Amino acid sequence: MTTQARGGIERAAVPLAEVVRGDLVESVHAGHLVLLGADGEPVLERGDADAVIWPRSSVKPFQAVAMLWHGLVLPPRLLALAAASHNGEPEHLAGVREILDGVGLDESTLQNTPDMPLHPPAAFAWQIEGHGPSSITQNCSGKHAAMLATCVAAGWDTATYLDVDHPLQLAVRETVAQATGVPVEHVTVDGCGAPLFSTTVRGLARAFGRLAAAPEREPRSPEAHVARAMAAFPEMVGGTGRDATLAMRAVPGLVAKDGADGVYGAGLPDGSALAFKVLDGGSRPRPAVLAAALRRLGASGVAGADDAALTALGDVPVLGAGRPVGVVRPVLDGASAAPTDDSERRS
Repeated sequence: MTTQARGGIERAAVPLAEVVRGDLVESVHAGHLVLLGADGEPVLERGDADAVIWPRSSVKPFQAVAMLWHGLVLPPRLLALAAASHNGEPEHLAGVREILDGVGLDESTLQNTPDMPLHPPAAFAWQIEGHGPSSITQNCSGKHAAMLATCVAAGWDTATYLDVDHPLQLAVRETVAQATGVPVEHVTVDGCGAPLFSTTVRGLARAFGRLAAAPEREPRSPEAHVARAMAAFPEMVGGTGRDATLAMRAVPGLVAKDGADGVYGAGLPDGSALAFKVLDGGSRPRPAVLAAALRRLGASGVAGADDAALTALGDVPVLGAGRPVGVVRPVLDGASAAPTDDSERRS
């Protein structure tokens, strides 16, 4: 029985992170988390791993897989952008235009919700140039450009590509169900305007494990192409300062993708994986939980891993008067972690 059937996603949620200010826990981020080993079996479950969720932008790599199955051809740099929630930095906008130019389209064909760039300096520069919210600067424009390119390749209508019964979206739905191993029970519209299909926390982790292991297990598959592209061009998946970009830079072969409302999925090259949903939808605890979960899966032992960068990723300070006075502390074992020397110093 799903969490929703029992009365809501809040049922069975447990603390995933504590916000410590001084010597007190000021607030707690609850949610659901699962870690899977390389064999797909659970290593750790917190809360309800079978809670039904909207995967939000964590689903983008699998949307890209569906597009490859139906004729999309892009170099790795642009394929990473197709799976991105990008910052709207110049290289991202140039990449979106390159995808569209390649199939004889322009940005006027994008139907994603207009917005400003996510990266504050990029948003400021965009405004200085005299622009306002635009579809190309919205973080999903790489995905939408790739969706349009797929329609051109497959001979499908481009004007209706966001309709839930469009061949493209039916292909995405099928791919999401196959990748996660979870039937799609619910359908809605994501923030960018594209159809969004439900899964579970466990299903999302399972999908990322398969994706990340594909370069070794199925090297010619669409999954392998997406995984290699994201791992090779993490700056295209997010951008400056983004936790998914920093995590993939720190751990070779890692495939990680954030989603709105506190969702995350990530997989390591051996097929081990994680997914979590922060109940309050907040992004603040994500890097701390992600780094701790990756360590638990052995990411520090991956050949070429940058342990210092992984540590820095998980260091989320709590500020007072502009200086650190506390820390966001992950809770993966049902009890507060002992304060580190660093958190003691900050308090």
